[in-house]
Amino acid sequence: MKLEEFQKLESDKKFEEIFKSVEKTRKYFKVTLIITVVVIVLPLLILPMIVGQFLSTYDFSGLGL
Repeated sequence: MKLEEFQKLESDKKFEEIFKSVEKTRKYFKVTLIITVVVIVLPLLILPMIVGQFLSTYDFSGLGL
């Protein structure tokens, strides 16, 4: 939106529509951040613990390790 168009918005209704749109966009970004953390970051933090438990169940002494 150009500055001239924004200055022409005099009614409160237009400002309310802009505010609603901005709030909706903010909520979408928040949900996207939460989904990203759950899908990518948490598995990366939990993976070393799972791999460590998995490897501790096997005996690698026969392999010379």
